[in-house]
Formats: sequence, structure tokens, C-alpha cells
Amino acid sequence: MKGGISRRRFLGTSVAAGAATLAPFADAADSAKFRIATFHFDVTPPVGHPLCGGWIRPVLDIADGLQAIGFLVLGAGKPIVVCAVDWTGILNDAHIAWRSALAEAAGTTPDRVAVQCVHQHDAPFVCLHADKLIAEQQAGLRVVETEFFRTCLGRARETVTAALREVRPLTHVAHGEARVEKVAGNRRVALGPDGRVRKMRGSGCREAELIAMPEGLIDPMLKTVAFYDGPEKIASCHYYATHPMSHYGKGQVSSDFVGLARKQRQREEPGCMHIYFTGCAGNVAAGKYNDGSPEARVQLTQRIYEGIVASEKSLKPAPIGSVSWKTHDILPPTNAVFTAGNLREIVANTENVPANRIRSAMTLGWMQRVENRTPIVLSALHVDDIAMLHLPAECFVEYQLRAQQLAPDRFIATAAYSDGGPWYIPVKEEYPKGGYEVSAANCSDEVDSILSAGIRELLRA
Repeated sequence: MKGGISRRRFLGTSVAAGAATLAPFADAADSAKFRIATFHFDVTPPVGHPLCGGWIRPVLDIADGLQAIGFLVLGAGKPIVVCAVDWTGILNDAHIAWRSALAEAAGTTPDRVAVQCVHQHDAPFVCLHADKLIAEQQAGLRVVETEFFRTCLGRARETVTAALREVRPLTHVAHGEARVEKVAGNRRVALGPDGRVRKMRGSGCREAELIAMPEGLIDPMLKTVAFYDGPEKIASCHYYATHPMSHYGKGQVSSDFVGLARKQRQREEPGCMHIYFTGCAGNVAAGKYNDGSPEARVQLTQRIYEGIVASEKSLKPAPIGSVSWKTHDILPPTNAVFTAGNLREIVANTENVPANRIRSAMTLGWMQRVENRTPIVLSALHVDDIAMLHLPAECFVEYQLRAQQLAPDRFIATAAYSDGGPWYIPVKEEYPKGGYEVSAANCSDEVDSILSAGIRELLRA
């Protein structure tokens, strides 16, 4: 998976078959201004490690391994790094540590690094501040094993350093999209007479009433952005907005149905690095079409795989004219329903279930971040008329759709789940409706205007 067929052998064989067809590609590669390299490394937690931040069963076995996968772009100022991680989330100081490690290895600055989680739940969920608070309780709970976390950062540095020795010309880009059927549905469709959410249709659902309800607001399109060295596809980035869980909580580590679909496509194209990003899926999951059975995971995997293949069928590589990187800092205020004193009481109360204690510790981590004035970095990689947006945490799908409306003449691919500090990020009009997502939103409803303004700035011509 470090590039497959070499460019020299690929072009040599192909030119013999049709020099006239591939000559423009060869000329472009020889004079390319930009360079690209791909990388991947293992981030599978060991047996006994906490999963989903420590509130579900820890690792008992590995169903299929977890990876961090990404690419580097050179030639557009300081190096750019984009990485997708098969973890539930990386929050606050932990996310800054990830970006700093990749930046150090690539010879760039952390603001030119995007780290997006895929958000599977049989996977690590890392907040270093919360882990420290929980460890102080001496209750046998942990959020993350810090030695394993440091090991992953070490692998990141080693892998990116090695990737820099294998950079290749970046000459062409292409984009495509395809509709995915029977995967995503909005989680917040069951409203009471008062307009408030009365039930959540989660990642898995067996309640006939909820299954029968409409899909609700989703983005049904799976999008792909692919990069080329001449005629050879080097990296293919896939984006789709849904919670990526079919079933979880039994201690079986898995990249789940989106990871399994990506791996299936990777096996078919070992010379191209396939990368999967979860879009704005804070209020979107597979519950309408998923009963939580092993059989359902197989079906969901096939549907995502078919979406990836269909999206790639419309790829039409075109020469790259421009590449740029843009960032915008935000720091939304904390949701006023949380107070530090109350959260500390929840953390310290041994009668509370681990999930509530750990979640409260993570919220305290966010409050500490706001107090320290440490912003979240939004970013976008612009390649000609394509924009690859990198947004934080569990953004509602409305943000993704808004981004597309802000730039209707451009191809917008949105990845969420970067810095997970805010947890859920609803749009303003959803706050009065309540429901789980609103109760777990660390930011006030001011986040809507702040994040929307940031997206608008990233997409500004």
C-alpha cells in the first residue's frame, strides 16, 4: 500500500501500448509543481484497553484492525497533512498532540495538519484531561492508556518521515459522487406535540414505529476526491455522513461497516490509498436500516462499498492548476447548562455509571480549554474548484448542506470529527427541541453562527 506499481514501470508499460494517449500525462508528471505521498499505520488498541472512552466493555479481541491513513501535499507553501483515524474521537490536548506530531515529522506547522476521526465506537476515545480527572478518582476507570497513545504518536512520526522519502508528482485531480441507498437516516425524527424530541433513532433500532418513520434530513451522496500522478491514481478520499456503527460494546475492536467497505476497495486497488472520512453526522445514523445484527453489518458494508465504487466511476482526472490551504480559528462558549462544580460532583460520585462520570470529565476538559483560550482550527484544502473541508466534532448534517449551498459552483467534500472537544454541534434551531444530542453539546447555541461564519470564510474565493 505504499504506492503499488512504480511510476516508471507504469508509464513505461502503458506508453508501449499507446504513447499518444499517455504522453500528456507523462509531460505533466515531469513538470509537476506539486508532490504527494501517502501513509498509513496501525492504531489498534491492545487487549484490555478502554473502548469508547471507557464506558463500554474494554478490548477483548480484534475483529479487524484500526488504522490512521492519510496523505501529504508539497508545493503549496509549507507541507499539508490530512489524516483519517479509525477512533471514536480525539479531544482537546490529545488532538493538538496528534497534529503536532504529524507536523513535526512533515516539517510543517500544526495548523497545516487535519486529523479527522471516523468515529467507530469499538475504538479509542481520547481526552487526556478527562483521563487525568478519572484516574484521580482511583475507581479503576480509565479513558485511555497513555503509553499506547504515545506509541501511536511515535508511529505517526516514523511513518510520515518515511513517506516524505517517497513523494511523487501530483498532476491531476478528479471528483465524483453517488447516492447511497438504505444506510443513513436522521436520528431526530420522533417529535412530540410540543416539537421536542421524544425518542432517538440511533445507530441500531428494532422499534417498528421509529423504523417506519421517514429518513428525515440527510445528505444521501457519497463523495470522492482522487489525486493522480499522471494516469495513476495515488489516493482516493471518500466522504459520507452517517454514524458508522452497526453494533458495538462487546469488546470486539472493529473499523465497522465503513472501514470494512474501505478495506474491500483497498484490496481491489492496492496501488491507490483509499481513505474514508465521516461527514457531518451528529444527527444521522443507520438505525432505520440496521437492527444491530451481524447480518446487518454485512449489508451496510456492501451498500457503502457500492457507493464508493459508483462514486469513482464518474472520476474524470483534470490537470491541477492551483492548490491552497486555508484555516479559521473558532472557540465557541460553553453551554450554560454545565457548571464546573456540578460536573466535578458527577465525576466523584461512585454511584454514577462510568459513562456519565467520564462524559462529565470530558466536558470539564472542554471548559478548561475555553478558559485557556485554545481555539479549534477549521481548515480546507482547495484544489482548483474542489474544497475539502475539515470540521470539528459531531456537527449536524445541516452544516455540511450549508457548505454546499455557500459554494454551489464548486465540489465540496466535508469531513467532520476533527477536534472532538465540543462533542455534539447542533444547529441553533435544534437546541429548543432537546434530545440526547443537545444534552451532550458542550457549546452554547452560539456555536451555530460562529461555525457557520468559519465555514463561510474557508469557502470565500
